[in-house]
Amino acid sequence: MTRAGSPLKIGLMSFAHVHAAGYANLLKSWSGIELLAADPDAATAPPGELRGARLAEQLGVGLVDDYDDLFAWGPDAVVVCAETSRHRPLVEQAAARGIHVLCEKPLATGLPDARAMIEACARAGVQLMTAYPVRFHPAFADLRRRVHSGALGRVLIANGTNNGRAPISSRRWFVDEELAGGGALMDHTVHLTDLLDDLLDSPAVEVYAQVNRIIHADSVEVETGGLVVVTYQDGTVASIDCSWSAPRTYPAWGGLTLTVEGESASGSFDAFADRFDVFDDAAGGLSWLDYGPDLDALMLGEFLRCVRTGEKCEPDGEVGYRTLQIVRAAYDSVRTGTPVRLGRSVSTGAAPTG
Repeated sequence: MTRAGSPLKIGLMSFAHVHAAGYANLLKSWSGIELLAADPDAATAPPGELRGARLAEQLGVGLVDDYDDLFAWGPDAVVVCAETSRHRPLVEQAAARGIHVLCEKPLATGLPDARAMIEACARAGVQLMTAYPVRFHPAFADLRRRVHSGALGRVLIANGTNNGRAPISSRRWFVDEELAGGGALMDHTVHLTDLLDDLLDSPAVEVYAQVNRIIHADSVEVETGGLVVVTYQDGTVASIDCSWSAPRTYPAWGGLTLTVEGESASGSFDAFADRFDVFDDAAGGLSWLDYGPDLDALMLGEFLRCVRTGEKCEPDGEVGYRTLQIVRAAYDSVRTGTPVRLGRSVSTGAAPTG
């Protein structure tokens, strides 16, 4: 809990993630927030990617040379937007200094790193929130209420999609297996497993997955198409299309939907339903004019509220761990060609590309 009435000092750790600039724009515009960023790994980004001092200047955000300088500033909380494989040391450093953490998803590339992050924050008594903004959508909140009230009856089947195009041009690290932990399966499964984790009062027990690299085969070495089937302890079966299946003229992130079939009724959710589709060939293809809720703003607002009040953040690190556990099991299934039971058999390392 922070002192009432005092500004919150928020540190932005890295500009690597595609959401970092959006977070910066939101945080710098809110009253009662002081923002400072560090992006010491900017020099390692591929040529042409906007990072470091150039991006900080464009955003109008203060930038320090390294993370030690950022910690010396004394932030109350940090938002970790580094490459996924670099999350753990940043979270551990923040926790050791008593700083609350909002960490981009997936929480880590492997389960041991995710568990170490959770334990570091627990020992330090600081918050660890996983950045899953979609669960804050009002339409999903309505679906959650219907499911939890029993209006749909027992949930039998769920079908989810999280499509879009491969993030090749703006942030190439997303298609680097070492930095990202995999490709489309790693990137696009976790949002839906988070929503299902929030909807279902039952743990996942079995995962089966297949992937391919038909799309963008000339550009990347990780999987670009995938289908994951998750079975839950209560018998619910969920399928997740986690493909980077949209053409290069399509918006980078989109197609996130979830349909739930219950014994007595069904419900659905479309995260991008509130939009106009605009095609401008001169501008490079299709764009979306989104008039729906700003999910990043809703998520950040909840994180800051919890930092101020001391209330527990959700989705927390344990949610991040459970969703990553499903992804790691999916990669095991890809490797073995068989369904994988969740538990000790789930691998902890890097992903096969399929």
